[in-house]
Order: sequence, then structure tokens, then C-alpha cells
Amino acid sequence: MVPYEVWTATLLVSIAYAHPTQPTRAELSLITPPPIPQTPEHLYYRRDIIDSLTSKAASYGESLLSDLGSAIPSYVTDGILPGYVDLPTGSQVLSSAGVSSSDLDPQPTQVLNIPGYGNWTGSQWNLRVHGNVFKQPDISNDTIDDLANLFLIDTSVADLDQTGQDQARNLTRAIYVVQQDDMNITVNILPGPQFGGDGESDGGGGMTAAGINQTIQLPYETTLQGDFDTFIKLDQANSDLTAGTGEIPPQRVNVYAQGTDTGNATSYLVSDNGLTVISDIDDILRVTKIYDPEEGLLNSFGRPFVQWMNMPDIYRNWSVSLPNMHFHYLTTTPEQVTRNYMDFVYKTYPGGSFDTRPLNFSDVSATLAIRKFLLDKVFQTFPNRKFILMADTSNPDVMRDYPQMAKDYPGQVQCIFLRNTSATDSSNHFPYNTEGFRNLNQQMYMFFRTPDDLTNLDIVNGQCYNSSIPQNVSFGYQGLPFGLETSNSNTTDNNTASSLLRGVSSWYSPLSLSLVLACAFLFSAL
Repeated sequence: MVPYEVWTATLLVSIAYAHPTQPTRAELSLITPPPIPQTPEHLYYRRDIIDSLTSKAASYGESLLSDLGSAIPSYVTDGILPGYVDLPTGSQVLSSAGVSSSDLDPQPTQVLNIPGYGNWTGSQWNLRVHGNVFKQPDISNDTIDDLANLFLIDTSVADLDQTGQDQARNLTRAIYVVQQDDMNITVNILPGPQFGGDGESDGGGGMTAAGINQTIQLPYETTLQGDFDTFIKLDQANSDLTAGTGEIPPQRVNVYAQGTDTGNATSYLVSDNGLTVISDIDDILRVTKIYDPEEGLLNSFGRPFVQWMNMPDIYRNWSVSLPNMHFHYLTTTPEQVTRNYMDFVYKTYPGGSFDTRPLNFSDVSATLAIRKFLLDKVFQTFPNRKFILMADTSNPDVMRDYPQMAKDYPGQVQCIFLRNTSATDSSNHFPYNTEGFRNLNQQMYMFFRTPDDLTNLDIVNGQCYNSSIPQNVSFGYQGLPFGLETSNSNTTDNNTASSLLRGVSSWYSPLSLSLVLACAFLFSAL
């Protein structure tokens, strides 16, 4: 068993200095940009010369700690569930399931249609339609159980109750599908009297669109991974849709993919002004415990999704008191498991549009870049709307990307709300970095512990901070062992380990962190 202190040390170094690779231009080209005038791109950044130097120091520090016997996978430190890395596609699925391509041929083509959003430009609506086309192999129950067991740690499908077994099998079947490339998609668009994906009647949000019945073929075929993602122009002259100028409630339209009964989704036409909540899901809307891989996988595969405390009350209150609000759920969870997330959200939270990780963003570096890419896409699609960003501190990409959005898009970020998982769950040992919040107005953001901390805030007028909620932001790494924290203020801690740090001019050297933590662990063992 690897000592917790050594595990945390390696985890810290690998989080602190692993810069995710940005999406390649080939990857970006697979997703259609929003239909708005082009603005300066925010999708790329240049690493300065310091990055190359610190990466070498980080490599040395990681080597030092590896000598202590620790080997923590990078995707765990990045807040990604182990089972959700490099999921099988295409021939890998057939091989794993023991199914031939000829066995797949008679299976019906299915469509995962993800609820989209539409914007108003000039005199018409542009609706984003995105999802995946696939076939589901006929896999025996015994094989499905064997495959499902690969996603569970220290347990198996046989050990779960009936509800857990059903969930594990259904989710595994959703993962082991074969994507269909070069497919043409045609959609029917009608008023949306119901909410959510595939016509779920729960949820809420927006109003039913009036008078639309249009059939549109998407301009592009599906990608090699079976994905489609494009904006289509709705014919305003032949509809009774309300124009999207000013601030009006989102209009719901149902989008049906022809040729299948699985490709239905409710999408939202969103006006050019107003508030949009962009919300993560794991550990902010539901109990996942991504920072505890064993529990995280069990909560995803073997247990029903459970809301986090009374968070639905907060969202319900916003939806009722601010009827023009638009909800957008953005998760980096793989596209294949989207249905479970949509089903949970629409039965528990207000209806809204959705973004997940498409299959062309499949490896760890791309996964860590996809959140910023999707955030940019929403912000650029609605340049006059203001955004409320919701997530938790266990995701390094959130801690980096959310404050960066406030800098990249001045005036568009209304509030940033982050659940402090370290303060609310003793099983979370992941350090988190608050450096990005330096120089941001405290009234713009708040780290909170319970949903009730979000009550009685005037978010419409930009009051996002409850002064009664402790913040304790050091603008560096927090949640370190022994109460250590990093900042540029050279704060002195009253313990033996931190006394080793006195005189160090900067905590941001990976080598310094590695040596300090290693020494601290030696002292603590004495």
C-alpha cells in the first residue's frame, strides 16, 4: 500500500505542472464554430520559455518521488474517472465483445441527439445540433458483466443489488457501441411541449416555441467517430418563433432525428441578452466523488445517481424567480454515457442545453482542453449574455478555466460559484489551485460549502459573494497535507514541515515542492 503522504506528493506535482495539450486544429475543425462574427480566438495560448524550464524541473521532481515507490496515474490527479479514459471505439468494441462486423450489420442505426442551444443573429435563429450515430452490438449478458467489471474497483456486478446491476449493464452497453461514419442526418423540428432528452416530461426551463415544423438535412456527414456538430438556420419566415432580441425566456423546440426512435432531444432557442448558468454536474449537482476513484466509479456504474444535498432547490428557485434564465449543463464526461446524465438532470434540475466530451477529444490531454473549448463556444455564441459558472474545486481544468473566462471575456462573467469539496468531504485529498483568482473582484466569485450558502444573493445585479462564508483563498495551492499552502506571500506555517520552506523565494518550482514534501514526510515519520 502506498503511504497517503507519498501518494499526495506525487499527485500534487503531477497536477501542478502537467499543462494539457490544446486541441489540434484538425480536432477543432470537426466541430462547427458558432454563427457569429469572428472575434479574436481565445482557443490557443503560447507557453513562454519558463514553461519549458519548469517542465524539466517537474520531471526531476516526479523522478525523485517515483523513487519512493509511488505511481499515480495522471488521469486520476486530473479528476478523471479511470474507467472514462480511452474508451473503446469501432473495431476495439467488436474485438472486446467478441462480435464480428457481419453480426453488427443487421443491427438498427441509432442516434444520440444531445440537447442543443440556438442563438439569434440578425433576423433568424441558428440552432446547434450535435450528437453521435452508432450501432449497438448484440452482446450476451455474461460478456456484458465481464466488461462491466472492468469499470469497477474491488467489487463486481454480481456483488451489486438488482438496481446496481441494471445500471452497470445498461451503462456498459452504452459504452460498447460502434460509431457510424459518413452518415447523413436529417432532423424534424417541432414545438417542444416537453422538457429534456428523448421527451422526458420532467425538468422545466423555458417556454414552448410557437408554430414551427421544419425538416432540415445537416450540411455535413458524421465524422470518423460518428459525431455530428453543426449550426443550422431555421426558416423564420415560415414559423411563428419569437425573435431573439432583448431578454425573453428560452423557447423549447423538439429535434427528432429521422430513421430512428432514439434520436430525440429538446433544444433551446436563447435570446441575445440575459443570464445563462453553465453548470458542471459531477460533485456539484450529483454525488460522484471523482476524487475517490473507487467510490466515483461505483457511484457512476453501480448506484443510482443521487443529488448533492438540496442543490435542486437552488436551481429551481433561480428558474422560477428568473424565468428568462437559460441553463446549460457542461460536463467532460464521455459522450457515450450522456443518456444517464441527461435522465438524471431533467428529473432533478431545470431543463437546459447540454455539452459533453465528443469522441474526437478522447485522450487525457484533449479531455483537459475540451472544457475551455466548449466554454469559448458558448461565450462566443452569446456575446451579449452574462454567465454564472458553477462547479467544484476537484477539477483542475475548472480551477484554471473559470477565472480565465473572466479575463478573456470582460463583462460576460457575472458570477463564479465553486463548491469547496476539500472543506465538505474528508475523502477528498486533492490539492486545488486558486492562483487564477488573483486580481479578480471578490464580489464576482465565491467558494461555498453547502447549497444554502447560495441563498439570498442578488445575482442579477452581480452580488455573488456572501461575506459570512469563509473563503481562505491563498491564491496558490491549497488542500495540501499538514495544512501547507502555497502563495507568493511567503506565509510561515507553525509546523516542522513548513519551517523547511523559510527563505524559499518562490513556491512554484516543482523541484522545491517535491523536495519540501518529501522532507516533510520524513519529518512526519520521525
